[in-house]
Amino acid sequence: MKDEQLLERIAINPKIMVGKPVIRGTRLTVEYILNLLAHGETMEEIIKEYKGLTYEDIQACILFATKSLEDTTFMPLTVETV
Repeated sequence: MKDEQLLERIAINPKIMVGKPVIRGTRLTVEYILNLLAHGETMEEIIKEYKGLTYEDIQACILFATKSLEDTTFMPLTVETV
């Protein structure tokens, strides 16, 4: 599936979840889905828990985050001492 097709699955509306990016037609935020993945939930587990969600929806969340960070420069969260 092309990037554009995946990204069409993400919606931003100030009236839904205070304008956070969500999976279109749901109130599931991209942030929430990514947090589930970061804490070890599998795509299969997420899809089982949230009926109607698809692999492509989760892929869209990952792609959205990737695209959002493309031009971002980060400062380290902690400073390592040697």
